Amino acid sequence: MVVLASYLMASPGFAVTGTDPLPALDPVGLLSTVPAPALSSAREWERHVVEVETGLPPDAAPGTTPRPEYDLATRSLAEREAAKAVELKVGIRTVQGRRYAYARQGLWGLVDQRTARLADTTGRADARLVAAVEEVVAEQTTASTGTRSRLIRRVIKRVEETYGPGMVPIPSRSTLYKLVDRLSSGRHTFGSAITRRQTANRPQKTFTPTFAARPGEQVQVDSTPLDVMVVLDSGQTAHADLTIAVDVATRTICAAVLRPVGTKAVDASLLLAKMLVPEPMRPGWAASLRMSSSRIPHQRLLNVDARMHQSAAKPVIVPDMIVIDGGKVFLSDTFTRACDRLGISVQRARPRTPTDKAIVEATFSAINTLFCQHLAGYTGRNVSRRGERVEDHAVWAIPELQELLDEWVVAGWQARPHDALRDPYRPKKAMSPNDKYTSLVAACGYLPLVLRGEDYLELLPVAWRAINDYGIRISYRTYDSPDLGPLRRQHSGHNAKRGLWEVHYDPYDLSQVFVRTPRGWVTVPWMHLPLVNAPFADFTWQHARRLATEAGLDDTNEAAVARVLDALLTRAEHGPDTRTTKVADRTRAGAASHRPPSPRAAPEPAPPDPSTEPAEVIPFGVFDAHAEAERWL
Repeated sequence: MVVLASYLMASPGFAVTGTDPLPALDPVGLLSTVPAPALSSAREWERHVVEVETGLPPDAAPGTTPRPEYDLATRSLAEREAAKAVELKVGIRTVQGRRYAYARQGLWGLVDQRTARLADTTGRADARLVAAVEEVVAEQTTASTGTRSRLIRRVIKRVEETYGPGMVPIPSRSTLYKLVDRLSSGRHTFGSAITRRQTANRPQKTFTPTFAARPGEQVQVDSTPLDVMVVLDSGQTAHADLTIAVDVATRTICAAVLRPVGTKAVDASLLLAKMLVPEPMRPGWAASLRMSSSRIPHQRLLNVDARMHQSAAKPVIVPDMIVIDGGKVFLSDTFTRACDRLGISVQRARPRTPTDKAIVEATFSAINTLFCQHLAGYTGRNVSRRGERVEDHAVWAIPELQELLDEWVVAGWQARPHDALRDPYRPKKAMSPNDKYTSLVAACGYLPLVLRGEDYLELLPVAWRAINDYGIRISYRTYDSPDLGPLRRQHSGHNAKRGLWEVHYDPYDLSQVFVRTPRGWVTVPWMHLPLVNAPFADFTWQHARRLATEAGLDDTNEAAVARVLDALLTRAEHGPDTRTTKVADRTRAGAASHRPPSPRAAPEPAPPDPSTEPAEVIPFGVFDAHAEAERWL
């Protein structure tokens, strides 16, 4: 049979017989861990073993003749082994054992294995004591950081409670400290609590980088408090929540929204809408920030989407899939319904596994480093990094800070080279998010998704209510309008909702609601709106109800609550109640920064009947909180 040599040698049943096996290679790494005396002794034994097998030591000069007792021509292997045993004053079996070990393992077989034994991290400590230390160390993951003496005390108490006093030998104090240090190595048991929890939460499996081949294939969304103190209308300082969406393929910050602390589901929904709208150029922005001045193919995109005409240099990315965590904001029906309507699939990260959305987590850290730390009122990421009286240096309001953030995203982040963005043909050169988008959009294309004014209403939270003779009741508030006349006491046609009507509301502006009818959307104002001299949000209404209860009033009487609400917003600027002031400030900040992302406003409500409704109905989408408050004051 004639076969290829490579095929023959690759066959599992092929073997070379009748020849000596190849000598084993010396494990250089293991030999470097052996103490010098033990390694020197092994090399000396190597000389003797080689002389027994070959007749000459390995360092013999050329032409050297073997000694008579090791001459291969006159002495057999057994005689040479016996001669070496007499020379070294050891047993013949010792020489044979060393020769066999050298044949199998080389020099490593001649090393005294006692010197190469791995060190035991627990020493001679009792196994029951070691188990107790491991249990207590594991319990420190979620506890406040303590000292080693506290942990040792808990270990001793645990051992005595489990096995009884004196049943488990306890070593000396210094030995206990060494044992604790060895068993807590790498866990940060006595260091930063944040690092300890992050280390314990780190998955044990192989880290797999998140990869996306086209813009929008995967977008990661998350929300976190911003490390900057902002100034509210009354001069009070507070933190703001930052919600961002980051595209994995290009590292583009698709949208970034600032809100007073307490992000709502409607904020996450409006973030989606903002992603789908081109970033407009603002007054005062440099001309270099225009998309037409960047490397993004502006003219080609303008032919597809006319909204790109006056847009800034930030791409519009329509997400295919959004990765969220377990926050209530993103698990709400409002957010999931908005994603479903826009054709976006939602993937939830595993509980307590931030590595599932590591890119957006790293982006928050980059925003703190590149943007937040340069702002007045920066607090640092924790108390240990905070300066003195930081709130005295806070100067930015939320709308102003939102403007700064939007400009920084366009001018700084989108044009800054990102280490994770590389060109396959130029792997040593980092690319910016805009450059990466330019290269990918040429291959993947761009399909715009334009929102209408009605789409903005679809993103608002929904409540199912009946339309009665007095109107619609939501959380002890009554909304009524002449347009509801033909719909009163009527079945909506939705049997699954028992005939109730679909009502959408804005948590930041409860002055009106929006009802879906067979004829379209109907805007319904709050009937007690003339009693309130400023806009109010959902949390403002709930706080006013608590104040009414404290004053001995009926918190279900909306007229009484409306008067309390009016007094609350009126005295917020001068009242001594810090909690009340903060609630009013959150209301104004939320209303001032709450704008529809769609370029088209929502449908205008029908004009009210002056004889039945003396209050002026505020059109949705064009309401200015600051101007309205000044007008009423």
